[in-house]
Amino acid sequence: MDLGKAAAQVSTKLNTASTLVRVGVLRPHRPDRLLRTGLALLRWGPTPAAGYMASTARFPDEVAIIDDSGTLTFREVHERSNALAHALADEGVGVGDGVAIMCRNHRGFIEATIAASKLGANGIFLNTAFSGPQLADVARREGPRVIVYDEEFEDVLEEAGEGRLRIVAWHEPGESDALRSLDDIVLTGDRSDLSPPSSRGKAILLTSGTTGTPKGASRSQPRSLDPAATLLSRIPLRAREKTMIAAPLFHTWGFAHFTLGMSLSSTVVLSRRFEPEAILSLTARHQCSALVVVPVMLQRILELDDEALRRYDLSELRVVPVSGSALPSAVARRWMDLFGENLYNLYGSTEVAWATIATPEDLRAAPGTAGKAPRGTAVRIYDDAGRPVPAGQSGRIFVGNEMQFEGYTGGGGKDLIDGLMSTGDVGHFDAEGRLFIDGRDDDMIISGGENVFPGEVEDLLDGHDAIAEVTVFGVADEEFGERLAAVVVRRPGAELDADDVRQFVKRNLAGYKVPRDVDFVDELPRTATGKVLKRVLRPR
Repeated sequence: MDLGKAAAQVSTKLNTASTLVRVGVLRPHRPDRLLRTGLALLRWGPTPAAGYMASTARFPDEVAIIDDSGTLTFREVHERSNALAHALADEGVGVGDGVAIMCRNHRGFIEATIAASKLGANGIFLNTAFSGPQLADVARREGPRVIVYDEEFEDVLEEAGEGRLRIVAWHEPGESDALRSLDDIVLTGDRSDLSPPSSRGKAILLTSGTTGTPKGASRSQPRSLDPAATLLSRIPLRAREKTMIAAPLFHTWGFAHFTLGMSLSSTVVLSRRFEPEAILSLTARHQCSALVVVPVMLQRILELDDEALRRYDLSELRVVPVSGSALPSAVARRWMDLFGENLYNLYGSTEVAWATIATPEDLRAAPGTAGKAPRGTAVRIYDDAGRPVPAGQSGRIFVGNEMQFEGYTGGGGKDLIDGLMSTGDVGHFDAEGRLFIDGRDDDMIISGGENVFPGEVEDLLDGHDAIAEVTVFGVADEEFGERLAAVVVRRPGAELDADDVRQFVKRNLAGYKVPRDVDFVDELPRTATGKVLKRVLRPR
């Protein structure tokens, strides 16, 4: 082995161990519990199955999940997922088979994910906002043997579920028409331990489907705890604390914190539906130290009146990790002004996992930044000819880390340069090495010969006192080729017209960045993870 590579690997392991000690993952325990923990990791690897086995060995009677149905200990989660895994095995589910999961944030999502892991099956995580045709396309491509779902999705899954075993993970209190429910299985099933599968299952996360059929991004389970340590080196989560995961668990960001929570033996607090004040209430009531969100959730919380924002004691809240779409700088500033320096913005994608992380210090010093790459991650910017560009110059963003995906399950992948993978975005570094996202590489418009990224205009307008939300995009123009159009949501009671919007942009940006079309709507159409569906707004 190359000596330089060997030295780098040793350094990585030392840094991982140091980080895990600092955050409390590695700490003294009774010898018998340490032995059971070590055996679980040795036999099962760093998988969801092993995560809950290890936590059960160390903290069997401590609370693992708090959700709308109550609480479960680590032992209960382990035994309930055993029962589900045995039931799935009896139906022929095994190594490499697909287990599709379409659940909101509750214990059923976690139990189904762990059960699939215990069988070496692939977890296929379905977006709860997908349409029937989208789900049918995904099911045809991925071919799951079983679908675990919330009963509210029965109708939309009708075509996708044809010929497949279906298990209801959640139904409203009272009678259910479900033929088979997860609760019935885990209450009456075999709770004994299983043997490790011959190979580990994969996590198949789906792209948002904003432009058509969602793609499946296949990612193997990590080979070690190095990826978890990488994130923990920049986001100061701690072992055995409580984390409110408001971001959807099926989304890359919510799923990442579910897996981080396993490494930390965290108590995970979940709510099936996102209601801004309810999330604040749960975070305060359970004294959560972390609140995991996507940017639009922060916006919705900050739209609450001052009385509601002051009503809840969030003094235990140390870390608010946010990702999933662009974080407006005005939102970041207002959040930290109200709740302290606890905001951590991660930039990444379903395909590359993470790229950079902005700390509160970064967000204060350079509003709008996506931050810097954590240890073990390479981020470079190339021009269209594949040449690196200097700081300050925009280009295509490429990322390399241990967790980038293996390719789309339907075939194909992302562009690669020097072993690094394209994120599909354009950006630039500042003089301090902080990354800024200029926009999607297919969002840039050319208006009258000038290159314009809508994101810059959006970020400016997000800071306007009368604007609650805004999106900007290009539309065809006979004279200029393309022109900018803005769709705006006014704040309640605000007086704002199209000329006000144009004049605000003109005072702050170059004239060619002023939207010529300005429309007002009551709300912007979004995906379940908060991304604006611009295709719905564009003229047809």
